[in-house]
Amino acid sequence: MTGTTATTFGVVGMACRSCAALVTGEVERVDGVTSVAVDVEAGSMTVTSRHPVDPAAVRAAVEEAGYRLAAVHPAGQRSPRA
Repeated sequence: MTGTTATTFGVVGMACRSCAALVTGEVERVDGVTSVAVDVEAGSMTVTSRHPVDPAAVRAAVEEAGYRLAAVHPAGQRSPRA
C-alpha cells in the first residue's frame, strides 16, 4: 500500500485465535488504522495505518480487549516474544 505506515507491537496474554480476534476488533477502531495482523505465537501485532498511529490509542484499544501492549517496533522489525 502506498502512503501507509506499518508498526509492530508486542502484545502480552494472547493465547488463541479468539484472543487475536478481540485485539483486532478493538485496534481496527483506532483512527487511521487500515489493517491489523496478529501473530498469536509470536505475541505480536502489525498495525498498518494511513499515518503514524498513536501508540497511546493502540495501547488503550489493546487494554480494552483485555491484553497488555508490551513494546513498539518500527516497520521492518519484529517484536520479540513477550
